[in-house]
Order: sequence, then C-alpha cells, then structure tokens
Amino acid sequence: MDNTIMLTDSHLLSILQLASPALPVGSYSYSEGLEMLVENGTIANHTHLKDWLKAELLSGAIRLEAAVMVRSQQSAKMGDVESLCRWNLWLSAARETEELRASSWQMGRSLIQLLGKLEPQIVPIANAVGNPCNYAIAFGIAIAHWQISIQAALLAYVHSWASNLITAGVKLIPLGQTAGQQLLLDLQPLFRVTALEILALEDDELACCSWGLSLASMQHETQYTRLFRS
Repeated sequence: MDNTIMLTDSHLLSILQLASPALPVGSYSYSEGLEMLVENGTIANHTHLKDWLKAELLSGAIRLEAAVMVRSQQSAKMGDVESLCRWNLWLSAARETEELRASSWQMGRSLIQLLGKLEPQIVPIANAVGNPCNYAIAFGIAIAHWQISIQAALLAYVHSWASNLITAGVKLIPLGQTAGQQLLLDLQPLFRVTALEILALEDDELACCSWGLSLASMQHETQYTRLFRS
C-alpha cells in the first residue's frame, strides 16, 4: 500500500505552524509525569526515555488523544457540532488525573483563542464547543479548517508530542541536545506505524494502558521541587 502523503506548499506550511514548538499554547510547560519519573529514577538515561516513549506510542494515552483528534477533524469538516461536543466531553472524562485534564484544557483554550484571532471563521464552531475545550479537539478544528491531510496531521501531532517530552527529558535527566535529536530520529518509523494504527481504530476500540503515566502524574502534584506544571 502506498502511504505517501501529498501536501501543497500552503498545507505544509500550515501544519508546520500548528505543530511548531513556537506555537503559544504552553506545551513547553508540561512534562506529562516525566519530572516525577526522573526524580524517582525510573527514567535516568537516553535508553529509559526511548523505552518510555515507545511504550506510550504503542499503548499509551497519546493514542487515545490522537484518535479523538481524528474524530474531531471529521466532525468539524462536516459541521457536526453535536459530535464535536460529545468527543470533547468524552476525552475530558477519559483523562486519568486532574493535572492531565487541566493541561489538555489549558492548551486547548490557548489554541482556540489563537485560532480565533488568526482565522475568525473558526469562531462560531469554537464557541459552539465551548470552554473547556481539549487540545485534541482544537487541533482537529484547525486541520479541518485548513484542509490538511489527516495522515499528515496525525504524524505532526505525535511528532509534536514526542518533541515536547524529549525536550523535557533533555532538561531533566539531563541529555545532550544531540542525544535528544537522535532519539527523535530513531522514533520516526514508530510515528508512521502509530499513525496508521490510529486511523484504523473503530470507536469501540478506543482504549489505552497508561497506568504508569497516571501514577507519575498523581505524584507530581506533591513533588517537592517542580520545573513543569505536570
């Protein structure tokens, strides 16, 4: 099967902007439990971080989040506000801890506000979803508006997620910048596999195994020294 993704220059620039670490949504302030995992020694080097990220891509909460992003894109494309609101509520309920839910809501709110200023046409559908709006929902609305290929959007979504956590790992473990970039390169084949698997998921197959993330997130709340918000 040919998995080549064709993008116009305009679409490519749009997805690069949306997935950029410079996007002012606050993603840099979250470690998704890594801060606690580094402190307790669960993640202490490049190999540990790679194994953690691989496990999350194979069975963790990022798959659930990305799958909801796909559904939000489809709903926004059809103008199905009822479906958008349902998936937004569903994802909020699926968040295992208050910190993880709060981070999704904060980033979603920031992205919706930004999109409203950049693309005022998005405002009616964003207002219909309301607040709180999860980040995956806001991302789906954006790619639907910009008519970006869902395959390209999925790759950008998981790549952006991994880039953020690798950056956190570079600071916390610490790792060298080169080691961080090598890790991102090593994960590229898994990004592609994960994106294809997520696209094939039916609604009743949406699930994840992320108890390690949940436990780390809950402990982070009472961690003595913190650099990140989660």
